[in-house]
Amino acid sequence: MFRLSHKDRPAYCNREFTLPDAADSRQNVTDALVADRVVTPRSVIEPRQTDQHNDDSGSLLAFDRSETAAVITVRPVISRKELKLFTQLPRVLYKGFEGYMPPLDMEQNDLLNPKRNGIFRHASVRYFMAWRDGVAVGRISAVVDGKALEVWDEKIGWFGALDALPEKPIVKALLDTAELWLRDQGMARMRGPVTLGYHGESGLMIEGQTEAPMIGTPWHPPELHGVIESLGFETGRDLLTFKLDLTDDLDDRHIVPGALKPGQGKLGEVTVSHLSKKQITAQGEVLRSLYNDAWADTYNFVPLQSYEMTGLIEQLKLVLRPEHYVQIDHAGEPAAMALMVPNIFDIVRDIDGAPSPLGWAKLGARLLSHRFESARVILLGVSHKVRGTLLGALMPSLAIDELIRRRATLPYKSVELGWILDTNTPMLNLVKRLVPEPNKIHRIYEKEIDQTGF
Repeated sequence: MFRLSHKDRPAYCNREFTLPDAADSRQNVTDALVADRVVTPRSVIEPRQTDQHNDDSGSLLAFDRSETAAVITVRPVISRKELKLFTQLPRVLYKGFEGYMPPLDMEQNDLLNPKRNGIFRHASVRYFMAWRDGVAVGRISAVVDGKALEVWDEKIGWFGALDALPEKPIVKALLDTAELWLRDQGMARMRGPVTLGYHGESGLMIEGQTEAPMIGTPWHPPELHGVIESLGFETGRDLLTFKLDLTDDLDDRHIVPGALKPGQGKLGEVTVSHLSKKQITAQGEVLRSLYNDAWADTYNFVPLQSYEMTGLIEQLKLVLRPEHYVQIDHAGEPAAMALMVPNIFDIVRDIDGAPSPLGWAKLGARLLSHRFESARVILLGVSHKVRGTLLGALMPSLAIDELIRRRATLPYKSVELGWILDTNTPMLNLVKRLVPEPNKIHRIYEKEIDQTGF
């Protein structure tokens, strides 16, 4: 542990923190999100901003030619008031940016609040914000996921919740702080942005800023990725999303060879089931098992825990309908699944992220009447029991085809498929038969952690 001297220590650091067991971390959000030591605020001097220009990396920067300089300080989130600001900061930073639409605060609270996100039961999480002249100008999270370390057998920590004005000094200060904390936890490499884990929001938006916003899909200004890349971060993987318009001609673009149908002919032992609200807990566990089995050993994957599935069902059960879930069984055994969720942005376009009482009334009425125009397929996978077989190769086609068939009973005009790893050639080949090009691209970055600097 290292400390500031009592004389030099700011008021918010006049306490010492210890790291509890991960299972207890949800109870300590006010203790710097259970920071394991007093975190030294990191300050950097940056030129005062006036005019803008592009640096060699293409990043949008701005500098003043005067001698006046601003100090950027990065410090940990240590109070409920700061946690609230941390949660709401993107809509403050990006207000007026073309294509940006703020998510509901309650949605972000489910993602970031230790009492709402199950990842806090097995991970250590720290939040930091960057300040300039007393104003918050950026945020970042740093995460050591115990389940990820078990699966990967590599010392990789995540950074996430990276939202900032796209200025190099701000972004560098945030990433340096996350890197320092991850190094102190024994990590050798950092990867992100991932908020807060694999089952949250993944990637930095590279393309698609002016596309319609989608649930669970992070938004970033187009200049931000150039800043990150100028700081030595390398591309890990690209995450691709495809927008499928549910037009009448979809049936003519049939993706199931020979128009094979479950329960008929060669697929006589294949059956398809819907979501049952009465059995949603049991079906959730089947979905979790299938999902973990399907995606094991893929890039960045961490198994979904039972308590995380319980939390997901709790968050979605108000909007889920039987048609949203496809489970395909073969000879009575689960073989493939797909889960689609409606796009919450469709019903909040005229409602602020923190709705007024009237806004809540509007939101409630729209939820009850299911006034959604789009949806996202968030889970899709095939069991390893049939993988590598002709039947296994058919399963993704059958699942997507079944979702398409259900458009007659749902109000959606489009569905987003993604994200899909840029290395998942079989799935990309399937989806590109319906949609040739992605409408959104997100990127995961990686970097070796400096073990000697700072």
